[in-house]
Amino acid sequence: MCTSYEAPGKIEFEAFSLFPMPSFHYRGEIYKDYAAPIFRRLDGQLSTDAATFGMVPRERIPPGVKVFDTMNARSETVGQKRSFSGAWNRLQLALIPCHRFYEPSYETGNPVRWRIGLADESACAIAGLWRAWENPDGSQTLSMTMLTLNADEHPLMKRFHKPGAEKRGVVVLPQAEHLDWLSCKSTDEARSFLRLLPADALQAEPYPLPPRKRATSTPDEGEQPSLI
Repeated sequence: MCTSYEAPGKIEFEAFSLFPMPSFHYRGEIYKDYAAPIFRRLDGQLSTDAATFGMVPRERIPPGVKVFDTMNARSETVGQKRSFSGAWNRLQLALIPCHRFYEPSYETGNPVRWRIGLADESACAIAGLWRAWENPDGSQTLSMTMLTLNADEHPLMKRFHKPGAEKRGVVVLPQAEHLDWLSCKSTDEARSFLRLLPADALQAEPYPLPPRKRATSTPDEGEQPSLI
């Protein structure tokens, strides 16, 4: 599963010439509940919109309910899980532009953060879903999740996550499939796009987090600045 990723900056966004440039600010590294760009196709029109990472934002979890994570949706059960089934069955498909994503490797015995991206270092797009939420003032906000697949047999992605845990990988769609994904007319058609990229199309390297600043820092210090 992917719980943080690097959103593309202005230069990397050149890889997505079919979609409008974002008109809003976002951070360089995206974590749970952070807003980031997604691509959608609504009524035949392509759009770039802000959506928070995680299908059910923390603020939407009812009081008394244990906090749960929805940054990733298992493709195998996406049509059955309450958090995702509505968006999946309504074909609320999204592309999540990403420069690199992060996964933990335990090969040394301790968790080490690795950075993973395309072998040519260009930005990519991850298959996802979006959901709209009504606000008290009548406005809407969007949230999103990334679709994942089992990666137990994938030469690269099986190297990540805790020993004994199922290995998962996000679905990175080739550029030639971007419009077709957003134009799917059925869930069966959408499922035909869900596969992992070959290992030789990706590159990965250890990329530990920098040391945390001392108590004088604010929660946002040390994070990458907004790129757009």
